[in-house]
Amino acid sequence: MPDDFQITITGCGHIGKLLAQQLLKKEFRVTGHVSSDSSVAECSSRNIPCEIIDLDKPLADIDLSGHRVIYLAPPPRSGKSDSRMTNYLQAIASHPPEKFVLISTTGVYGDCQGAWIDESTPLKPVADRAFRRADAERQVQQYCQRLDIPLLILRVPGIYGPGKIPLARIKSGQPIVNAEDSPFTNRIHSADLVDVCERGLLHSEITGIYNVTDGNPGTMHEYFTGVAAAMNLPAPPAISLQEAQQQLSEGMLSYMAESRRINNKKLLEDFKIALKYPRLQDGLKHLS
Repeated sequence: MPDDFQITITGCGHIGKLLAQQLLKKEFRVTGHVSSDSSVAECSSRNIPCEIIDLDKPLADIDLSGHRVIYLAPPPRSGKSDSRMTNYLQAIASHPPEKFVLISTTGVYGDCQGAWIDESTPLKPVADRAFRRADAERQVQQYCQRLDIPLLILRVPGIYGPGKIPLARIKSGQPIVNAEDSPFTNRIHSADLVDVCERGLLHSEITGIYNVTDGNPGTMHEYFTGVAAAMNLPAPPAISLQEAQQQLSEGMLSYMAESRRINNKKLLEDFKIALKYPRLQDGLKHLS
């Protein structure tokens, strides 16, 4: 049998389910926290034990004694603070876990104008969603410090992989910004992210903050055209950044306003892990 602890996956969505299945195959005891009946049904179809919790309101006490928790739940959709994290930490204050793993975002670094950055780069969130993630990090750091709980924060960029690609957008023919105007973006294949999450949960000595990227940033133009080619679809039409201001959604424009290239040296060295898909071209061969 594996080590004598249970694993709780709070926010058992796409990545959480993949992680749960991988851990269950290795005979770990796993429970998922989800937010809807449909998510319960999805988990049940994959034989993942789960229960519903509503992070948008105060919760009854949750006993995580003897558990290691990984928190993947998204923050609220508006504001600059994460009230869901506040509710969660209050609920687990009396019976805390033995390790806390938080999935955050590389968006907390803000716009770095294409510069290479690492975990020592100061946080300068721009978008409200990034402020919410930075607030969640702050809350969890204070909670774990107060209760002397080992904490691992994984800052994750765009995730891609089977079932996690912008097929509908590409098929709709919506435009993308041309290559010369497209900012740098970073990504990680879902299979590699799951491996990192598993290793972070199981190895007590791995704590601190890590950027979970493949270490080979590209552009948004490269990503969309690469996915289209891999799925044998026409490349989306390319427009200038000026045209994009009139045609793209506010959400997409907010992503276009940030450019950074993220170093993953610390991740590879400390986790002693070899990524399955270190380049976009590798991952695009395995989308089904």
